[in-house]
Amino acid sequence: MKFRDIVNRDIVTLTNCEHEPIHIPGSIQPHGFLIGLNAGLKIEFCTANISSFMDVGYTDLLGKDFSSVFGRRTQEQILDYINNDKIQDVFPLEIIFFGKLFQVSIHKSYGIYVLEAEPKFPDREKLADVYTQTIQFVTQMNNTTSLKDLCALVAQGTREITGYDRVMIYRFDEQYNGEVFAESCREDLEPFLGLHYPHTDIPAQARELYIKNQLRLIVDIEYEPVPIFTVDDERENKNLDLSLSILRSTSPIHVQYLKNMGVGATLTISLIHHDKLWGLIACHHYSKKNISPEIRLAAKLQGQFITSQIDIREANDENLNAKNSSTALEELTGIELPLSEKSLEIIADTPQLLQICNASGAAIIVRDKIYKSGVVPSDEQIMDLIGHIKSRTDDKTFSTNKLSDYYPEMKQSSDFAGIIYHSLDSINHIIWYRHETISEINWGGDPEKAIVKDSNGLHPRNSFNIWKQIIKNQSNIWKQYEINAATKYSHTLHNHLMMIMLSEEEEKYRTQSEILKETNSELENINWISTHDLQEPLRKIQMITSKMLTELDAIPLESISASLVKVSKSAGRMRILLEDILKYTRIKNTRDTLQKVNLNDILKSVKSEMKENIKESNVIIVSENLPEVHAVNFLMKQLFSNIIQNSLKYASEERSPIIKITASQEPELTGHLNKIYCHWVNFSDNGIGFEQQFAETIFKVFTRLHNQNEYTGSGVGLALCKKIMQTVGGAIEAVGKLGEGTDIKIYFPCDPEETLM
Repeated sequence: MKFRDIVNRDIVTLTNCEHEPIHIPGSIQPHGFLIGLNAGLKIEFCTANISSFMDVGYTDLLGKDFSSVFGRRTQEQILDYINNDKIQDVFPLEIIFFGKLFQVSIHKSYGIYVLEAEPKFPDREKLADVYTQTIQFVTQMNNTTSLKDLCALVAQGTREITGYDRVMIYRFDEQYNGEVFAESCREDLEPFLGLHYPHTDIPAQARELYIKNQLRLIVDIEYEPVPIFTVDDERENKNLDLSLSILRSTSPIHVQYLKNMGVGATLTISLIHHDKLWGLIACHHYSKKNISPEIRLAAKLQGQFITSQIDIREANDENLNAKNSSTALEELTGIELPLSEKSLEIIADTPQLLQICNASGAAIIVRDKIYKSGVVPSDEQIMDLIGHIKSRTDDKTFSTNKLSDYYPEMKQSSDFAGIIYHSLDSINHIIWYRHETISEINWGGDPEKAIVKDSNGLHPRNSFNIWKQIIKNQSNIWKQYEINAATKYSHTLHNHLMMIMLSEEEEKYRTQSEILKETNSELENINWISTHDLQEPLRKIQMITSKMLTELDAIPLESISASLVKVSKSAGRMRILLEDILKYTRIKNTRDTLQKVNLNDILKSVKSEMKENIKESNVIIVSENLPEVHAVNFLMKQLFSNIIQNSLKYASEERSPIIKITASQEPELTGHLNKIYCHWVNFSDNGIGFEQQFAETIFKVFTRLHNQNEYTGSGVGLALCKKIMQTVGGAIEAVGKLGEGTDIKIYFPCDPEETLM
């Protein structure tokens, strides 16, 4: 019968080590031996060193039935152990081979039962001792609160149990770069605590094996690999998967790496969290060292203590900050806000907007207007960033702690290294910013020189001197609770914007309804005036002209002249009335065209146009500084002109007319007719006044309180003023005292950009 080994002799270098089949090396470490049984319990594989442990060679075993070599009783023990899943995952099988006691671990590998045997440790620790140590550890563990404290305790406890010179808790980041998170070592050794190691130190296939097999042991770094032999039955690719093996031989690249570090023996325990490799318990010894299966189990339990506590301890570590974030979110969402865009200024001025995710700045973008809080970029940069994000992704959310990777234009700005972005809808957005945090990382050697090239070719780095790296252009990582808080508030803000839009639509419909109601009333009045006020002068004209035509030869020239004067006056009254009707009906809802108007300029212009009337009336106009309001320029001229003309028309004959114009000097919220206004202007005269019961009536179109012969006019002037103020979103009221004078007060709406004191 012919035999051959299954050693993988493919040349492995650092250029192809990422693809090294480390799970099928075809060899083991020499501190034990391996036997592989097929489904029929025939010996399919055997290591060359079995003769070092008993008086039999691999050539005597391969191809034989297991029972024919070791006896039926031994085979039954093996089968009982295989069928007891609860035991084989924890304790090795103690069994006698050829009069010698061994501890055997068994696992199944693609139809092959792999038996790995080590001589029973003569001074092995009792299970009671391990139990006592475990109880002590659990007691101490309960006294720790943070994950870092727990890991430090595990490092110390593992070193006490195993006796290794150095025990490190090694934690991976998202890219599998490692950090020595906790450490316990001999006092004479240089500490590695806080050092970082590049992901290339532990290749992907090695990390995959750490997940499958949670305990890895190298007893002597200087060992010579022992080949595994099998019957040469001419089958191609005949190998043995040793992913779950305790004795599996290690990659020569990894061995050289450890030699470069000066390590003599290692024990590695995987820390699996949510089915992902979270980290390792890495034990180093500076001479060869082996430990019993019981101690291995105790060390493995230490790792399980960590993984079982990761979520709890990380939650404890972040609980206070998360609580503060939650409190800020509750306070922010609990603020009573008006249903207007003014509320966005209130939100931006509220410190909780930044506190909910510990940001240094925030920008709310609504209808192309930006409301800012804290430190934020320029408006142009904000809009450019939004466009950049929308061009890269269709996602409604985006977050990063290194914005320069996606938006290089921000690389030079240390204030905007990280962002959380939420799209509220197609045109509205919110962005939180976080400033740059410059950090220093101490690497165990230059991570860029993990592979060294010299005259001997490529080999692992042999320098582990501390190498400092300065990290710039990135912020602290956004914690999940911060991202969650930002998401929750974005939904709240979106709902608030929807309520604002609904309120605006409701106001628009209400205003349109009022306008329609006013229009219907106006049409009724216009119909009335057309059948009354217009017909009266027409009747006069018709009567006078008819009389003149019938008595033309008998009427003196003076009477003809007087009659024509009367006709002219009647025609003039008709013309004035028609002009006023035309002015009134031309005023439309122009709120969309409102702009800033300086009322001082309006008054100056009106006084200039009315210069002759003012001089003729001998009126004195006294005015304070007038505000800048949100209105329409030409309508304000018409408004001021009508109010002043009204004061002149109804001036008292007993005294010289005086008009005093006062106004609010700063924006102030004023309630009037259940609405809020920001500015007011008051026109006060000393004319004939009116009884207060007519305060509403005087603003109705074509309404007069006096006889046409006493005071001329169409009755449109003040109605025109009211319509102008409605058009700009304002209001007007009149206060009269009969025989003393009249106050006419106008109210202006708030400018969206206006800041209230």
